[in-house]
This record gives sequence, structure tokens and C-alpha cells, in this order.
Amino acid sequence: MSKKRIAIFSIDAKLGHEVKGATRYVYLAETLAAEGYEVDFLTSRFQHWEKRQRDVESFDASVHSFNVRFIEEPGYPKNMCPQRIWAHHVMAKNMRAYFEEHHDYDLIYCQIPPNDVALAVGQSAKRYGIPFVVDVNDLWPEAFRIALDVPIVSDIAFAPFYRQARRTYALADAIVGTSDEYAARGFRDRAEDIPKVVAYVGNDLAAFDSGALAYGSQVAKPSGEFWVSYAGAMSDCYDLRTLVHAMSRLQRSHPSMKLKLMGDGTIREELEALVAETGCNADFLGYMPYPQMAAHLVASDVLVNSLVENAPQSVPTKIGDYLAAGKPMLSTSMSPEFRAKVERDGFGVNVRPGDVEGLAAALERLEADASARERMGAAARAIAEDQFDRKHSYRQLVELVEQLTRSSR
Repeated sequence: MSKKRIAIFSIDAKLGHEVKGATRYVYLAETLAAEGYEVDFLTSRFQHWEKRQRDVESFDASVHSFNVRFIEEPGYPKNMCPQRIWAHHVMAKNMRAYFEEHHDYDLIYCQIPPNDVALAVGQSAKRYGIPFVVDVNDLWPEAFRIALDVPIVSDIAFAPFYRQARRTYALADAIVGTSDEYAARGFRDRAEDIPKVVAYVGNDLAAFDSGALAYGSQVAKPSGEFWVSYAGAMSDCYDLRTLVHAMSRLQRSHPSMKLKLMGDGTIREELEALVAETGCNADFLGYMPYPQMAAHLVASDVLVNSLVENAPQSVPTKIGDYLAAGKPMLSTSMSPEFRAKVERDGFGVNVRPGDVEGLAAALERLEADASARERMGAAARAIAEDQFDRKHSYRQLVELVEQLTRSSR
């Protein structure tokens, strides 16, 4: 009996020996390959995180147990720029061309966004009668409105993104979300008459622990220091300005408190200027390899899930790593789903975004209460093991693929 063939599309994956990129769909591809499926991983030749074209000729395909198919896409200089819109338009066209030639698949599993590329993939799936799964990893254009929210103008500019999303979800045979809110987005404009699965982005807990153990001795933390850490993108979606102001205020009376910022992004230079202006004691550690990041999170005392009030994120990618570190979380997310989870599961404290005094007070209380930190940290680790470890949580994705491919061919 021949193997079932699966195509997985993700435009921003970390492949081969790359340091930067998303790993959700790579992990799923590896899992399905281990289950006996023949998997083709379709992605852009352009490395989104590093803003460069990949050297396909030197790519080490032996790293993976699945096939990697690079699709041509023009490059673009920034996450928010006209060139990126054009690049995705070209990518959508090239994805249609790919499936015209290669459509012997039993299922197509597709990341959204980009909306226009996901629509092109879905239309190809329907054309050839292939089950089509949409995995909602972000919300476009909702995320764009944080940077550009001009009455009427934004509505007109973003209308194509809404239309593409609506048409893509209408084509789906199943919808997966990285949170309840994201999964629900797929049914805003259609009946909930197909399978719906919620699987947090999560992480490979064993890999996190291994990295933290291997690099823990390299993290130099002076005795008595209290580290408040953030890891992730530095953009207008994240309430990092408030974090800097709160920490600079706290440090006047609590000089042992240090701010550690891991990652990079469009507002990093602005944040560096703000740190200099406020006198905040902060270290910009940049984007670091995953094992080193894990070690820094474990060495921290409090981890900050920093989001602005209108941010569309509900359960961001970083949450699995934060929980795995077994540290209390201070969250400024206004997502009803995540705020309820913080309170229900007891691993942290909710604070409203933009509230410098409230954030400073919450951090001060956590610094003073070691037993609360220990209790929240233990709860965080338990949730990581139960709900965010991909080894267990992605089984439901494998079961969904099995269900949808059972009657194909």
C-alpha cells in the first residue's frame, strides 16, 4: 500500500541549520513523516526572518525526514512595506503553478497568513479535490491596524485581506487555530460545519530543557539580581515602552532589578533611546539561538508577556517557552481567552497595557513575594507539560490528518 502524501505550506519556517524562523509546521511535518506519511514541505525561497534569499544549492536537506520544496518569491526589506504585499502576490501565483504540476496529494495543510497565498493554495486544493486544512497562525489585517489605523483609509486598504481570509475559510475542510479565538475566526463568516481543532503553538519541551541545561552555566547572573525578562519581537504590537518606564521607576528604589530584552524588531532603536533617556538598567541581548534563550528564561525571575491594548494576539508563540521556564508571568494581554487562562491556571498576573504604575506595582509585589513566585512558577511548568508540549498536544493534529485522509484516493 502506497504512503499517503501530505503537502504542508508555511512561508516563514526555520529549516535546515537556520537559527531564525517558525517551527510549528516543521515539527508537524516531522511528526507526520514519523507516522508513515510522505510529506512535502512547501515554503518560500526567501527567508522572512533574515530578509534574504536562501542558498538553495547548499541547503542541507538531510536535516529533515520530509521533502522541502522551495517556491520562488521576491524579497522585501521590512515586515510592513509595499514590497511584501507584491512578494506575496507573486508567491500566490507561483503556488498555483506548483499545484498545477504537482497535485497528487491526499491532504494539504496550510498556514494563514499570508491570506492571498493561503487562498491560492485552497483554490488549488478544491480544483483537484484535495482535503484542505487551514491553520490560523495570525490575523491579517487585524495585526496591521496597530501600525496603521486610519478611519476609512484603513478600511479601504485592508478590504482585500478580509476578503481573502473569508474566501479561504470558506474553502476549508477543517480549521486549526493556535488559540480558541484564532480558531473561532475561521467560522466568523461560515457555518461551523467542519472539524475545528485548537493546538497552541507550544514547544518541544525536551528540546527546551536540553538547551536550558546545556547553556545554563553560560548565563552569568550576579548574586542578588532580580531579572525581569521579555523575549520576542520588538514592534508596535508589544507594550515595551511601558515596560521600560515601569522598570526605570522601580530601579530607583530597587537597584537589583534588571530588565533583559531578547529579540529584535522595528522599534528596537526607539527602545534603546528610551532606555538611555529614562536611565533604565536594561540589556538588549538581541535574537539568540533557541537553546541560549531557554537558558536565559530559566535564569530569570519574572517573564513579561507584553502586548498593547488592541493587539490581536491571544496565545502568542512565546507562551510555551515562558511556561516551560517555570517562572511567574506578568501579562498585559487584553485577550479575554488569555486573561482568563492566567487567572484560572494561576501562573501569573494580569495588568492592563499602558499602565506604568500598575505594571511597576505588580512587579514590585512579585519581587517581594518569593513564595508567590514559586507557586506561580510551579503552575506554569505544569501547564507547559500538560497543554503546550508538542509531543502530546500535536497528536490531535495527527488524528485530524488521519480522519481527513481516510477516504481520500
